[in-house]
Amino acid sequence: MKRKILVGVFFLALLSNACKKDFLNKTPNEDLTVEDVFSKRQYAEAWLSNVYYFLPEEINFVDPWGRNPFVSSTDEMKVPWPEKYTNLMNSGAWNASDEGVPTNIWNSNYDGIRKANIFLANVDKVPIDDNEKKKWTAEATFLRAFFYFSIIRTHGPVPLITEVIPAEADFSKFKRAPLKECIDFVVNECDKAVPFLDAAITEDRNYGKVTKSAALALKARILLYAASPLWNGDPAFSSVVDKDGVSLFPTQPDPTLWEKAWKAAKACIDQAEGAGHGLYRSPDNDPVKNYQGLFIQRWNKEILFARNWVGAMEDMDRCTFPNGMGGWSGYSPTQEMVDAYEMKNGTTPITGYNADGSPIVNPASGYVESGYSAAADPKGYFEAGTRNMYVNREPRFYASIKYNGSEWAGRRIEFYDSGRDSRRNGGRDHAICGYLMKKFSDSTVVITEGKFVTKSWTFFRLGEQYLNYAEALNEDQGPIGDVYKYVNLIRDRSGLPPLTPGLSKDQMREKIRHERRIELAFETHRFFDARRWKIAEVTDNKEIHGMDVAAGTSFTDDAFYKRTVIEKRVFVAPKHYWFPIPQGELSKNPNLVQNKGW
Repeated sequence: MKRKILVGVFFLALLSNACKKDFLNKTPNEDLTVEDVFSKRQYAEAWLSNVYYFLPEEINFVDPWGRNPFVSSTDEMKVPWPEKYTNLMNSGAWNASDEGVPTNIWNSNYDGIRKANIFLANVDKVPIDDNEKKKWTAEATFLRAFFYFSIIRTHGPVPLITEVIPAEADFSKFKRAPLKECIDFVVNECDKAVPFLDAAITEDRNYGKVTKSAALALKARILLYAASPLWNGDPAFSSVVDKDGVSLFPTQPDPTLWEKAWKAAKACIDQAEGAGHGLYRSPDNDPVKNYQGLFIQRWNKEILFARNWVGAMEDMDRCTFPNGMGGWSGYSPTQEMVDAYEMKNGTTPITGYNADGSPIVNPASGYVESGYSAAADPKGYFEAGTRNMYVNREPRFYASIKYNGSEWAGRRIEFYDSGRDSRRNGGRDHAICGYLMKKFSDSTVVITEGKFVTKSWTFFRLGEQYLNYAEALNEDQGPIGDVYKYVNLIRDRSGLPPLTPGLSKDQMREKIRHERRIELAFETHRFFDARRWKIAEVTDNKEIHGMDVAAGTSFTDDAFYKRTVIEKRVFVAPKHYWFPIPQGELSKNPNLVQNKGW
């Protein structure tokens, strides 16, 4: 059967893709068959570009098309809009029949897989030389593996479809492959792709294309997940079987997986550094700018793989700008996230919470909850008259969090009730926890004048691989030299002292988990880390707090700085550790079985 492909679909995809070349000479309303597409180089390349188009648009944290409910469904953040799906997840009221984010994650990734399968089945017909054909094949192979990873990390075992399926096919023959088989598939696809991918991107027009480092990063991440408690023989899921009695989850832990994970991460690090990648640092090596610039300077040397936006992506800046500056005040970090940042001397300020939600302060940290600073920070990190709870915090705090009284875009932010950026000014668009995310936000944007900047969203960066390597190596061999080395490299970039020598394996585990929480904040990692470590039933099953945004008349009004319950989060274990298989898929295919608890 000859399938018709609208060139206009290609054209729209190219507008959103990293490749800037005009691949199409035909008009958008002309129709092509698959045979036509793969008989010409420019059309085949456009098809490959269309496969890239299905990469998730995770720069948007709340809408279904972004496929990123992860940031605001953890203890990192709260959004003020009650209709957003993440609030349904946080309440525990979501279900398999919802036509929201989980279904979109499933459908969009399988759409990308289908596009990749068609490309891989036809690429040999394209009139190009063998080397280019191998590289194109490697790119599509990686992308298909990435799409599978994106479903596996949420839904667990999934059907592995690697051939072109005609529309009239009987889809009921497809079953969920066991989790180990899914993991092995992604790993093997990455291994197949690596030899034929470029080591580095050397031309601006190719930013966004897959490299060897990107494929190795995907391999390292899924192997880290595979070794973790949820994925590696968790007894809560060992009894889950398909309709033929085949176990879908590992029934026993495999202790060798930590070694595979650290070796994969180290291979990625070595490849990336050999190709010129390294930790990003600002020209003056200021620790706040080092971290902040990492997410503003597109395609800096730390980035291994990202999705470009052609033109401005306004939603991120609108959601992180105060409403008094034309923003939506949407991405509001929780008090728990704020509390997690260390002091500038590297100590932990808050070690826990009392039954009433009040913090347990580490007296050795120098943290003070009340009062205001008499002077500004010498480097300008905070202003005179700043609440002491925000004084002398670690540099990543000042690069990541907009708090009441912090400077942004030429003035101090006023989140207190009578302020210019308060709930009164924005109605439902307000910083519900009394904070806004600063990370990813660009102060050169002027929303009221329609002035935005081009952005990209990073999927893999070198700093993550350092922490992946350290975690897996510590789990396998304990806190040996390389574990300290790579965690301390991350801390040094952000102006923090090295870890204390002589930590036990358990102590190092907690230090690495804390470092991931801060270094990788708001990058979707916390959602999956809390689940793979099996701690989400604690971290995502309690009250979250913020400042009292319904009070205060000035920066130094104590009423605003009262810790206030924002929401009671609900996480039901083991049910919520995996997303449900969409009910629509179960209705279409009787061979699929639902995840536990749904």
